[in-house]
Amino acid sequence: MSPPLLKLGAVLSTVAMISNWMSQTLPSLVGLNTTTRLSTPDTLTQISPKEGWQVYSSAQDPDGRCICTVVAPEQNLCSRDAKSRQLRQLLEKVQNMSQSIEVLNLRTQRDFQYVLKMETQMKGLKAKFRQIEDDRKTLMTKHFQELKEKMDELLPLIPVLEQYKTDAKLITQFKEEIRNLSAVLTGIQEEIGAYDYEELHQRVLSLETRLRDCMKKLTCGKLMKITGPITIKTSGTRFGAWMTDPLASEKNNRVWYMDSYTNNKIVREYKSIADFVSGAESRTYNLPFKWAGTNHVVYNGSLYFNKYQSNIIIRYSFDMGRVLAQRSLEYAGFHNVYPYTWGGFSDIDLMADEIGLWAVYATNQNAGNIVISQLNQDTLEVTKSWSTGYPKRSAGESFMICGTLYVTNSHLTGAKVYYSYSTKTSTYEYTDIPFHNQYFHISMLDYNARDRALYAWNNGHQVLFNVTLFHIIKTEDDT
Repeated sequence: MSPPLLKLGAVLSTVAMISNWMSQTLPSLVGLNTTTRLSTPDTLTQISPKEGWQVYSSAQDPDGRCICTVVAPEQNLCSRDAKSRQLRQLLEKVQNMSQSIEVLNLRTQRDFQYVLKMETQMKGLKAKFRQIEDDRKTLMTKHFQELKEKMDELLPLIPVLEQYKTDAKLITQFKEEIRNLSAVLTGIQEEIGAYDYEELHQRVLSLETRLRDCMKKLTCGKLMKITGPITIKTSGTRFGAWMTDPLASEKNNRVWYMDSYTNNKIVREYKSIADFVSGAESRTYNLPFKWAGTNHVVYNGSLYFNKYQSNIIIRYSFDMGRVLAQRSLEYAGFHNVYPYTWGGFSDIDLMADEIGLWAVYATNQNAGNIVISQLNQDTLEVTKSWSTGYPKRSAGESFMICGTLYVTNSHLTGAKVYYSYSTKTSTYEYTDIPFHNQYFHISMLDYNARDRALYAWNNGHQVLFNVTLFHIIKTEDDT
């Protein structure tokens, strides 16, 4: 990947995060949304124009310009004055953002000291919002609390800016796009009540289509941050697994639940996260074999698990209710020979990511260090393997994202992602990505590519962690 392409990825990643912040926070701040919606990770909230102004994410069009989409609410002549006032408030926020980008544009032409000053200004901005929060006569405390959290999420952008601080040209382009958005909002403010809503709606649909086409160019991302957790439910023993299918359709949100790491063959199925939380089972499966460990995975309608007291991998079809394939993982240790730090027969870890199905284990031939194998999802054959130098017994848990294995250094409090190995380049690096082990003991940690989240079993609590990935944008010259 060429240096200009890396710069483009960094800046567009920054653009996407700032735009996402605008879309989620500013409408709520000025009271444009009629309702506040909370969605679970298995659902996708649909926003309609009736609900208020929405500023969507930003991306690059074929001419190199950034695109921001705005969905306007349906006209209501009785509330025209109120909407005008709300638009003025939104316009002021956009103008403030434009001024911030101007400051950023100047400082990216300087050295590292100026990037540190930007961090100081962010902290000052947080202090100002804290002061405004006290004035409950004007705005609700809840909205400003959400805004402060978004500001905290911006702080990890600083090391990215340090790497790409010389790219003032692209930041200038984004500054111009902010100005363009400000001009559009000003025009709509002047014409509110007279603008052709249908025409605006068609323009928005066209822009959204172009945005989706641009977003398809996103390549796999590198893990930058883990936030959370969000506790979904408290149930079962200290050890277990729960999961959804990353290849399922958007309407298929089934959850599977496997309590304990041994002496069990019962898999419980729920139609949705909501049913899982309420305990409304839709079906149970009695597997033909007991499983070992908690490192199972559901992938494309099949359950993959390690057969108890063996290094045999089983593929079980939920739809057919039978075993479709089983295969021994050659030389893989089993039955607590090479488990994770917490034990529990966690020798063989099955997982899936954007690339496919994987097995992570250790062998005597690799001196007990981690081996990564890519599996054929139908036959369970090993298509390729990579030998790492990280001891399996020193790993708390691990998960795959975009062909890179991320390993935690512990299953207890203070755990962090400490090591990563890229199967694309066959290279490793030591990392320092902390995450909050809220309930002190993690016995399952798996990435779901559809939800862009980590599913975890934390001492009898089923929780989710959000992940932040650094993306690169493909261009026509990228082969």
